[in-house]
Amino acid sequence: MSFKAAAIQMCSGVDPKKNAQDMERLVREAVSQGAVYVQTPEMTGALQRDRAALKAVLKDENGDIIVATAARLARELGIYVHVGSTAIARPDGKIANRGFLFAPDGARICTYDKIHMFDVDLDNGESWRESAAYEPGNEARIAQLPLATFGFAICYDVRFPSLFRTEAVAGAQVLTVPAAFTKQTGEAHWEILLRARAIENGAFLIAAAQGGTHEDGRETFGHSMIIDPWGKILAAAGGAGEQVILADIDPAQVAAVRGKIPNLKNARDFRLDTVALSVNAGSALA
Repeated sequence: MSFKAAAIQMCSGVDPKKNAQDMERLVREAVSQGAVYVQTPEMTGALQRDRAALKAVLKDENGDIIVATAARLARELGIYVHVGSTAIARPDGKIANRGFLFAPDGARICTYDKIHMFDVDLDNGESWRESAAYEPGNEARIAQLPLATFGFAICYDVRFPSLFRTEAVAGAQVLTVPAAFTKQTGEAHWEILLRARAIENGAFLIAAAQGGTHEDGRETFGHSMIIDPWGKILAAAGGAGEQVILADIDPAQVAAVRGKIPNLKNARDFRLDTVALSVNAGSALA
C-alpha cells in the first residue's frame, strides 16, 4: 500500500527556537498536502560554525526544542515525523549529530547517530573537522513501520555504500539521507550519490536538505530529492531556500525492481589478490 512522503527543505539559522517554528510551519504545509511521513534536514535545530556558541544553546534529548516540537507534531497530526538530525549535548562534553523518528502517537521509535564525520579540505578553501566536536555513532539502524521498512543515514554517510547495503540486506525499502551538503560538493556529487544509493540497493531514497546562505556564513546546496528504486527522481526542490517536496511511495515497487535485478541476492564474497611488479622487472619491459 502506497503512502505520501515529504521532505522539507530548510535554511536553519543559529537560533533553535526560530528553527523549530520554521520546522513546524513546513511540516504542517506538508501534511496539508497529504504527507503521512515528513523528513527534516540534517542539523534542523541549528547550523552554527562557532562551536562555543553552539554548545551554549545545546540541550540534551529531554530539553531539546526540536525533539519536543517533532513529538508534539507527530501526535497532534497523526503522522511520522523524522527529524533528519539535530545537535544533542552529550554528558562527555561532545555533541551527537542525532536523528529522531516519531510515531503518530508521539512516541519515539528510534534514534540514529551519524557514523561518518565530515573531515575534509575542499578546493575552494572550505575546511571542516566534524570529529573535533562531534562523537560519531557506531550503529546502523532500520525501523520496521506499517508504512515500510526504513534505513537511516545522515549527509556524509552517503559516500559509504556499505552502510546502505547493510540496511538494504536487512530489509530496508526506504533509505533516508537528511543532509546539509556544501554548495561545492553538492553541485558535483549530490544527485549522483543519491541516485547511486537508490539504484544499487533497489530502494526508495528520501533526502531532505539544508539549502541557502545561513546565518553562520556557510552556503548549503539544497536540491532535496525523493528517488524511486529504479533511480528515477520523483520529486526535487528547485535549488535552495525553504521548500516542501512530496511523492507517493509504494513498497511493492521495491520488490518489483529487486525481482528484475536481484543484485542483493547475486552478491558474492570474494578475496583480493595483489600482484606486484618489481621496479627492475618493469624497467626491463620498457
